[in-house]
Amino acid sequence: MRAPPHTHGRIIDSSFRPHPLIRGPHVQTVLPTLLRPLPPLPLRIERLETPDGDFVDLGWSGDDDAARTAVLIHGLTGGFESKYLRGLAARLNAQGWRTVALQLRGGGNEPNRTTRMYNHGDTADLRFLWRELRARAPQMRLATVGWSLGANVLLKALAEEGDAAPLEAAVAACAPFRLGLCAERLRTGFARVYQQRLLKDLKRIVRAKHARVPAPPGVDLAGTLAARDFFEFDEAYTAPLNGYENALDYYARAECGAHLAAIRRPTLVINAKDDPFMVREVLPQPEQLAPCVTLELSQRGGHVGFVGRDANGQPEFWLERRIAAHLEQVMPV
Repeated sequence: MRAPPHTHGRIIDSSFRPHPLIRGPHVQTVLPTLLRPLPPLPLRIERLETPDGDFVDLGWSGDDDAARTAVLIHGLTGGFESKYLRGLAARLNAQGWRTVALQLRGGGNEPNRTTRMYNHGDTADLRFLWRELRARAPQMRLATVGWSLGANVLLKALAEEGDAAPLEAAVAACAPFRLGLCAERLRTGFARVYQQRLLKDLKRIVRAKHARVPAPPGVDLAGTLAARDFFEFDEAYTAPLNGYENALDYYARAECGAHLAAIRRPTLVINAKDDPFMVREVLPQPEQLAPCVTLELSQRGGHVGFVGRDANGQPEFWLERRIAAHLEQVMPV
């Protein structure tokens, strides 16, 4: 007798074990950013014009004739120089993949043309890129990987596309799931250090952008630049810029946690329970996951950290190895 099909996703324990000298959530989070050399990665930059007269930049690497392509989506204030993104791209290139990094709208060194700027809920540019890649090469085998904010954008876009999503597989790392609770977490303890660093970078982007593009009505630019936390920043800037009623409305409508049951493509989500950007209450239950979604949880790992130990006892960036191995498994040549 055939077993009944799964009605929801599953949650599994991760095999990740931290390096014995790099166990705490903060050192796991900070060490790769501060001490890791920038992984070398030759990028071919393409400017992709969007339907609304704006642009996003793409960073291509690997063999143009590769049968498999992975779209990579950075996190908040990330981009082509994000070490985790470059590390995975180099690993996938060595395995015969072509990769294309999507630098989200307004995230590069050159401000974008329109008032829009990327945020957790804006999936339009990713979905446009998927359609563009499919139009260029209908037989292309396509996967997508996102980290943090990029993970949220990816999971929400997959749910919005549903059965039409042009992917074979997806991986989301360190997804925030519930933005309001994560914003609250970043107001407390040592997490405030991360918040202030991210806010500093966001304010730099805002200043550069609105030196060229006037802020639209409803945006409180002075309040944005004076914001002390994400609630104040999103209340003054993100929400009015993108048509949300306020910060709480933005968090509720943009967070990926409410959309996980609508995903229709094989998706692996990898999170650490000690991620200092969130609280455990944000983690979904199996019944909130679509049958094709697997949530892999580790006890440790921090936020986009996952520094393990290789066979020689040296630190290794386990998350990149795990993602690359998973994509090889689910999308073999």
